[in-house]
Amino acid sequence: MSEIRAFLAIDLDDDLKPKINRIIKEFKQIDTKIKYVELANLHLTLKFFGDIDTNGLKLLENAISKVVSEFEPFNIKIKGCGAFPNNNHIKVIWVGIENDEIIKDLHDRLDKEFVSLGIDKDKKFSTHLTIGRMKSAKNKNKVKSIIEEFEDVEIGEMEVTQISLKKSTLTPAGPIYEDLAIFEL
Repeated sequence: MSEIRAFLAIDLDDDLKPKINRIIKEFKQIDTKIKYVELANLHLTLKFFGDIDTNGLKLLENAISKVVSEFEPFNIKIKGCGAFPNNNHIKVIWVGIENDEIIKDLHDRLDKEFVSLGIDKDKKFSTHLTIGRMKSAKNKNKVKSIIEEFEDVEIGEMEVTQISLKKSTLTPAGPIYEDLAIFEL
């Protein structure tokens, strides 16, 4: 049995990455431990599968194709900055998604198909793009103030025309993502 670490994602348009990078640069001026997501890897996760058996990839791809065929391309707005679980206890720093009703519908329909394949249903789903993970509480108040400064930042709009099934290979330098399949809306 061969396994891969996999997830389903919406990739971020390249023209929005410089605006997000400006926010990341603000955090980088603080003396704290934040592990940043590489700009090339920025994405919205629709479903994290974890380690999956490669023998089941075709079934997974068929389930994704079935659901995606019911959707047309749609627009989303990237706006705001925040933290999980909250601004006082920062683990993940993210930028937000507005107009996310279609994404939530897409996620819920996909999740229903995945459950029929024996994959656990998501306990919670939040539309966001992770930009960094806080590794210590050092200078947490400075990080919090930057999050609050950018809580309403307008990053831009993009059209979602496809979703990608990705393989994630963990390395000491950070994850390497590889598209396994792309599904056009």
